[in-house]
Amino acid sequence: MSNRERVLTALNHKQPDKVPYCITFTKIAREKMADYYRDEAFESKLGNCFIILESDPAWAWQEVRPNVWQDQFRVHWDRSVDRDIGIVCNTLVNRDNYADFPFPDPDDPSRFALYESAIKQNPDGFFVVDLGWTLYERAWTLAGMENILMAFMADKGFVEGFLDRITEWNLHMIDNICAFDIDAIWFGDDWGQQRGLIMGHELWREFFKPRIRTLFQRVKSHGKYVFLHSCGKVDELFDDLIECGLDLFNPFQPEVIDVFQIKQQYGDRLSFWGGISTQRTLPFGTVNQVKDEVRQMIDKVGKGGGYIAAPAHDIPADAKPENIAVMIEVLQKQ
Repeated sequence: MSNRERVLTALNHKQPDKVPYCITFTKIAREKMADYYRDEAFESKLGNCFIILESDPAWAWQEVRPNVWQDQFRVHWDRSVDRDIGIVCNTLVNRDNYADFPFPDPDDPSRFALYESAIKQNPDGFFVVDLGWTLYERAWTLAGMENILMAFMADKGFVEGFLDRITEWNLHMIDNICAFDIDAIWFGDDWGQQRGLIMGHELWREFFKPRIRTLFQRVKSHGKYVFLHSCGKVDELFDDLIECGLDLFNPFQPEVIDVFQIKQQYGDRLSFWGGISTQRTLPFGTVNQVKDEVRQMIDKVGKGGGYIAAPAHDIPADAKPENIAVMIEVLQKQ
């Protein structure tokens, strides 16, 4: 099977010839592995099953002062500690300006400039477009997390109106992306923390479920797959998300859910991407413990399809290079 065939087989909950995988890295972890392998191009040799395309415009990230980067919505991110994402350090939207705050142009051609050449160069690729920062994350990065959380209770009109604007922008982006021969759109909205939902299930259903359904169904109308990244313990949403049209959930964190039980419970209706511990095993485990965990994920969670093997998140900076290397070796030698 090609990687594309493996992914399609897994997403259809059937057993591929081997479990597909896709490994991603933080900047520091990538640098460590380039040194470990003595190969700056090591990522191109991993055998990842997804080809991930970005949807930001070419001008999206600009360093506006030392270690502070501005995104396409003009949010400022302090990357002096976290080099990959950073910490939001400005507030742009409030009750008075949310209706006319300028959003970036979803039709900017630089967003999609690399799609056709990438697709042409990889005829057997499975193409995933990272839309990211879908609703909650887009709202709080612009208006402040505390402000949005308080507005869930104290100013629902503001939250509803602002989320509607963000939804409409995302729908425009979905239509533009799906005009290309891609396979899936990957949404991102971190609703969870280690013990459960940040806003609780009731408020999630009130503010997010109707809009998530609208977004997911727009992707489905184009004949594409729906992927979602949401960190933390959010498994109480799986029935809702399946109802909305979700095909694959990431990051599938073993630190917050029982991945084997979840696969047994939902594996005929939902696929999973992740599952290898980034908080415990890769940073603190032994090489043999990593081998055992990866093999268990392949043999148990990968059985019958519905699984893309991977670390539970981008590999963090504190992961041991020898642990990363043995994980890659086990995945490649299936």
